[in-house]
Amino acid sequence: MGDKQVMVMALDESDHSFNALDWILTHFFGSSSTNSFKLIIIHAKTSPVSVMGLGGPGSTDVLQLVEADLKKTAEKVISKAKDVCSSRSVTDVQYEVIDGDARNVLCDAVEQFHASILALGSHGYGAFKRAVLGSVSDYCCHHARCSVMIVKKPKQKP
Repeated sequence: MGDKQVMVMALDESDHSFNALDWILTHFFGSSSTNSFKLIIIHAKTSPVSVMGLGGPGSTDVLQLVEADLKKTAEKVISKAKDVCSSRSVTDVQYEVIDGDARNVLCDAVEQFHASILALGSHGYGAFKRAVLGSVSDYCCHHARCSVMIVKKPKQKP
């Protein structure tokens, strides 16, 4: 990796994530800026059990279908990310699909890759939804051992 710093970028299938990727490529990897980062794009693949909850009779078949769907989603996310990076001529990128809860996966990736920045998109949840579902960005802000950059989707002009 030489003397480049590492930026870990969290990416899921949402528009918010791809908006964040676009913003990061523009502001950190654009032709006018001196690129001092190696970009590592991480997709956290959720466990099928956490998607389904507890199993019961016949859950093995459903578990396999859910696992296949999660794998397909991960492949689509990484493929789309490769296309976006390639179209912007950003080539110093590593792509990783890691099984687990996004909160833990991202904080562990920061440690593993010695990242100086963790970047992720904001889903824009309101207070209630964030309280119920939890916020990956909020968790990472408190637990990641590096600076955390949350990229918000620009507000639409009226």
